[in-house]
Amino acid sequence: MHWLALGMASLVAVAIIVIGTLYVVNPTTATRSFGLPLPENGTNIVWWLRLKGVRDIASGLAVLAFMAWGAPRGVGIILLVEAIIPVGDMLLILAAKGSTKSAFGMHGLTAVFMVLAAIPMMIGAA
Repeated sequence: MHWLALGMASLVAVAIIVIGTLYVVNPTTATRSFGLPLPENGTNIVWWLRLKGVRDIASGLAVLAFMAWGAPRGVGIILLVEAIIPVGDMLLILAAKGSTKSAFGMHGLTAVFMVLAAIPMMIGAA
């Protein structure tokens, strides 16, 4: 169970870093898959979208840092806390009447995946 939970945590961390990098490099394209309509175009919109990318990269790096220098329980705790992000994304998309497919399929499943990786580490099964 230890390697499976750590593998899941690694997958989440690397995936969110990749997504964050996409937001930094090409924010308009990355936003299309998020589940909400693209924001209105303006001079600074890509810079606002890139903010999400920087935060995603930091979130992924935090998980990797805990994996490298922390105990499994710490990795589980940070995964559980960071699961709030995809849950919040899902709820915001649903509230805005965005794509339910993206809300549940991408953000909801990501949150479930993170919680399932966190639980064994937090209870010491990993």
